[in-house]
Amino acid sequence: MVEAVAWRFRTGAPWRDLPERFGNWNTIYKNFNRWSEQGVWARVLEKTQSLARESGDLDWVASIDSTIVRVQQHGATLPRTTGGSVELQKVR
Repeated sequence: MVEAVAWRFRTGAPWRDLPERFGNWNTIYKNFNRWSEQGVWARVLEKTQSLARESGDLDWVASIDSTIVRVQQHGATLPRTTGGSVELQKVR
């Protein structure tokens, strides 16, 4: 189940698209959801981070660029405020 959850978040695929080798997608989703509600995933993250910190393997460097940061779909079509009804253009 953990491998199925890792695959799902690594690929960004919908739960229904989990490969058959992981088992029934709905069962995996229900287990994931139950573990989330019970705080299991938070405890796994805390334990993993503490083990990495103890061994000196914890590195908080993050790289984010515009290829992975997207506006939410409803924000993409909002009107732009330009400060007036006419935008000023440089005249050459």
